[in-house]
Amino acid sequence: MRSPSRREFLSSTSLACMGVSLPEAARSASAFQSPLDRVQVAVIGFNGMGHAHLNNLVGREDVEVTHLCDIDSAVLARGAETVKNGTGKTPTGTHEFLEVVENKSIDAVIIATPHHWHCPIAIRAMQAGKDVYVEKPASHVFREGQLLIKAAKKYGRIIQHGTQMRSSEVTQAAGEVLQSGILGEVKMSKAWNVQRQKELRPQADEPMPRGVDYDRWLGPARKRTFNRNRFHRTWRAFREYGNGDLGDDGIHDVDMARWGLGVTAHPVRITAHGSRIGFRGDREFPDNMLINYQYADNKVLIYEDRLWTPYGQHGFDSGNAFYGTEGYMIFSRRGYFQVYLGKDERKGPGMGQRGRVGQPLPAHLDNFISCVRSRKPTRASEHVAHLSCALVHLGEIAFRRESVLHFNPATERFTGDDKANQMLTKEYRQPWDIPDLG
Repeated sequence: MRSPSRREFLSSTSLACMGVSLPEAARSASAFQSPLDRVQVAVIGFNGMGHAHLNNLVGREDVEVTHLCDIDSAVLARGAETVKNGTGKTPTGTHEFLEVVENKSIDAVIIATPHHWHCPIAIRAMQAGKDVYVEKPASHVFREGQLLIKAAKKYGRIIQHGTQMRSSEVTQAAGEVLQSGILGEVKMSKAWNVQRQKELRPQADEPMPRGVDYDRWLGPARKRTFNRNRFHRTWRAFREYGNGDLGDDGIHDVDMARWGLGVTAHPVRITAHGSRIGFRGDREFPDNMLINYQYADNKVLIYEDRLWTPYGQHGFDSGNAFYGTEGYMIFSRRGYFQVYLGKDERKGPGMGQRGRVGQPLPAHLDNFISCVRSRKPTRASEHVAHLSCALVHLGEIAFRRESVLHFNPATERFTGDDKANQMLTKEYRQPWDIPDLG
């Protein structure tokens, strides 16, 4: 039987248009009788974090990686070798993610592409009845977070956001300290990402490398000639594909700052400043950022980054501070927290060094697979993801508008700033816009 063409697929806005009913599109929780009844998983995009997911998946008895998708043949070959070495089986490889989405045998997909592809692929996967693990940030612009929530609800899908510290033992232990009340009332939190990055020197456009489908890599972004700066790894420096350091490493720390502050709504007032101090290279984002988010209850969340320093802050390149009325806690996703109490800052309960950021990955994947079976919300569900990713988007908009922005959490719109509201979304190159969700 002929598979639907790309145009035919894109014109469909429901499972029914594809000739697939919801029960046919994905197995129910009751269909998974035991860990040996494996969840069939595909990984889409795995030149970076996606390969770490592959390494964790191939060691599981309750998962089978059946399909791999990447636009680079060399990356595909490396991923296939990882799966074969771990399982003895060679997965099906493709450049075309629609072949994965349309395959009825696949239960779940892991999306670790550049940011601008996260939502377009995730929405199509959910329409086809797949559960989705999407790397951070789940949304490239604010509106995409709204659409992920809408799609998950409409199609009854499970979403896990790749903020793996939600599944960390260190986070759990630090959370117990926050809940104990020893810090008093936590009124302010701070997230930082301080590191030394390499300056990205401009590169001339050149012919596309053999085995690479660059037009597919660009996808929703505008068409252009191949440029190595706008490709593997360094794409993060450009707004068309990424969200700068705030949306790359920073989202982990912003997510933890919001978690520790205990806020479950959007901020109401945002200010931001950024500039170029250390870098003059090929990048569209500042090399330092300072953002202040104020909430309706007057709690404050602060984010800062500096990308040109060889030192960290409180001993860590990435971390958080939670400021309470009786004391404060320094926390790092590198595996550390310490409490300081009273005016003399005497040390309270702390854990010290507790491992690296990679350790939560298996636990976060385990939570996702467990929820695929149980149909319960994940630790980093679409709602959790949207609230944290929104801080990335709102902060970036405040920086670009160079003004104090007022935001209405109920309407999810800025007050009195039409240009800022236009930045909540973006234009997509056809045919890779977001499918109509009705």
